[in-house]
Amino acid sequence: MTSGTWSNSIPGVGTYFVGIDVAPGRYRCEEGKGGWWVRFTGPGGGDPVGSWPLPAGPTEIEISPTDFAFETHVGTYWQRIAPPRQEDGAPPEPRPVADPGLKAELDTIVARRRPLVWLAPLTVLGMGVLGAPVLGSLWLLGLAMMAVLVALGSPAVSLDLQRARELARRRDRYLTPEDLDGEARDLLGRVQAATDTVRDSEVNRAGLLDDVDNAVTLPRQEWEIAQVLARQSNLRKEHRVWAAADESVVPEVKAALRPYQEKLDLAVAAVVRRVEALERYAERTRAADEAYRAQRHLDALAARAHEYDDLLADSVRDDLALPAIERLTEQSDELVRRLRDRLTEAAEAGGAALPPSED
Repeated sequence: MTSGTWSNSIPGVGTYFVGIDVAPGRYRCEEGKGGWWVRFTGPGGGDPVGSWPLPAGPTEIEISPTDFAFETHVGTYWQRIAPPRQEDGAPPEPRPVADPGLKAELDTIVARRRPLVWLAPLTVLGMGVLGAPVLGSLWLLGLAMMAVLVALGSPAVSLDLQRARELARRRDRYLTPEDLDGEARDLLGRVQAATDTVRDSEVNRAGLLDDVDNAVTLPRQEWEIAQVLARQSNLRKEHRVWAAADESVVPEVKAALRPYQEKLDLAVAAVVRRVEALERYAERTRAADEAYRAQRHLDALAARAHEYDDLLADSVRDDLALPAIERLTEQSDELVRRLRDRLTEAAEAGGAALPPSED
């Protein structure tokens, strides 16, 4: 999986941060017998919930946008089968957002450490071999058992802890919903709903949109918008504190704050326009999806067209059969034109919504 452009699967063993390593949504494991999973919910993952042992056969989980991390230990892998569920009429719940380069950076650090972790049991066993002539066979046996325990338990745990420590050192490289106020969370939820619509669309998965641009630019846009929203949240908080100052200085404070408030309002309006552009892109993508599904149904019908041709030829005169067949052909051509038009509109909307990002 790559940062911001998550794949639709989660490896069976490991700990993964929501919004950095994995996308929220519904996942399915085809065989989880004897395995387990833990969702770290609540702020900072302080409220874990899990299931152990898993029964034989398929099992499903729902990773929420508000989850902090997901830990898994199964023999296969998890496949994403649906986006996160939303209550009807409820605003989309935002998830954490990370710098798109953060996951690759963490992966590189862990990959460098992995050989050292796996050498740990060999080191323990080597100590046993060297000490056996002096301390006896029981010493060797004890260290051999310790080496087995280290080999079975420590590598994954040690690498997960290392990854968590490195993530904590890079706190400025990701944002959680708790870093935003209510207004900013609502806007971030709208951004993520729009980007998810584009990424999960059938036309995008089929390669009819610029999937490379979507995979690279959409995560970068999401991170840039989230950073702006976080700064706006902090400024709004400061303004509320200043506005609540002593009565004797409130007029002066309000007068001093007015030009800054106007600039803040302009910045908010600018980011709202950016969010609305993404939402227009998502709406055009939904329209293209509808035309694409209709075309697939028409393709399935066209595959059986010869059966209808034979039926018409056997049932009516040729001069009646030909116009009916021509009408089907015209309908097919018209739908193809509509699909192409909607794909063009979606691409144009994407170009307007996704200006070149600044690294």
